[in-house]
Amino acid sequence: MTKKFFFLTLFALLIGFTNGLFGAGGGLILILFIENFFGLKEKKAHATCTFIILLLCIVGSYLMIKNNNKIDFNTVMFICLGEIIGGFIGSKLLNTINNSWLKKIFAAVIIISAVKIIL
Repeated sequence: MTKKFFFLTLFALLIGFTNGLFGAGGGLILILFIENFFGLKEKKAHATCTFIILLLCIVGSYLMIKNNNKIDFNTVMFICLGEIIGGFIGSKLLNTINNSWLKKIFAAVIIISAVKIIL
């Protein structure tokens, strides 16, 4: 087993663990990882991350349902409507924002999220 493969596997486990434990957060780590380790530019890294997170969410949702965790499907339906509309708008906006601004916005979201968690 090469060092690179070991590192990738370990990091993938960390991202999956973070997403499974907290239900979120793996994407923040994943975007930084994809940009720095694979050298993808910001927009391609965000798009790639979105697809990876989709797969993580499918698996996580299946396991939550299988393990009889209480999912409030009324809340799911209500929030999904906003998420779909917001996701569409965000995807369109991603194509218009330059990479420099995208990095600044992303950094601001991470900082605000961290402060909210701490407080």
